[in-house]
Amino acid sequence: MTNSENPLAPQRCRITGITVETPDVKTFRIQTADGAKPFAPLPGQLAMLSVAGIGEIIWTPVAFFFLSGGGQAGSGWNMALGDGIGLKKPIGEELTSPNDPPRKAKIIGDNLDGLIWHAWGAGTFQFDLGAVIPGDWTHIVFQTRQEFRYSAFTRASPGEFWVFENDDGENINGWKYMAMYLLGYQMPLSPVLDTIGVIAELEKPLYNIKGGDVWGVNLGRWIFSGFARLSFTPRLSSTLAVQMRTRRNFGTSVFDDNKNYFPDHHLNDMEGQRRTLFYRAALSINYKIM
Repeated sequence: MTNSENPLAPQRCRITGITVETPDVKTFRIQTADGAKPFAPLPGQLAMLSVAGIGEIIWTPVAFFFLSGGGQAGSGWNMALGDGIGLKKPIGEELTSPNDPPRKAKIIGDNLDGLIWHAWGAGTFQFDLGAVIPGDWTHIVFQTRQEFRYSAFTRASPGEFWVFENDDGENINGWKYMAMYLLGYQMPLSPVLDTIGVIAELEKPLYNIKGGDVWGVNLGRWIFSGFARLSFTPRLSSTLAVQMRTRRNFGTSVFDDNKNYFPDHHLNDMEGQRRTLFYRAALSINYKIM
């Protein structure tokens, strides 16, 4: 926290309350030592802290297709609010029976403890039917991005799990295949409703670890979104999205429980390895100053 006289000077605060808004969103209430409000925060202003550098090259051989490749490297540190970086380890001895309850998990790591780096190559194809069939009612747009990404943590040994920026902690040094598909329709006559559409996103690890098929190490995870974009003025717009996502089915009401060491779970092959659950609803408001 900082004070108004010197924004770079730290200010000691304490957490006075935590409200769970959704399964992955929490609101924290903080006060200074004398019970005052340290400053007036904006939505999303406080977040897990990390530092990263990124670079990308894009080549567009034709108007509807482009290739890209890039890299990113960074680190982070841990707070009471969540885990910025570290290794994910099980608590206790190795299980001796498939019927044993899963072990709890813990994060091991210090602030700025190692480097997280990524490298990727991707191709993006985009198409607007209105470019082929001119007219106000023909703007059906399609876009897809296909990407291969390698990620690694310098402190992790082969097969070790790690966490970054308070994610699920299922990362292993190795490759992932990622895909995005968007289908939308640009509304021709509505003065406010600009575009409606659906998005499907896939993240599929390509790890090769012993016994990983039992708990679904390479089981692809999908996020499905329906969205609507509203344009109120040339400068003011808003996007509303509702999302569903797939989770591993371990045969209980707990799906991908991050508190447990997930390799101790077993996929439920009888009822399907995935369940589709509500993820979140989101609203963004954009205003162009210039």
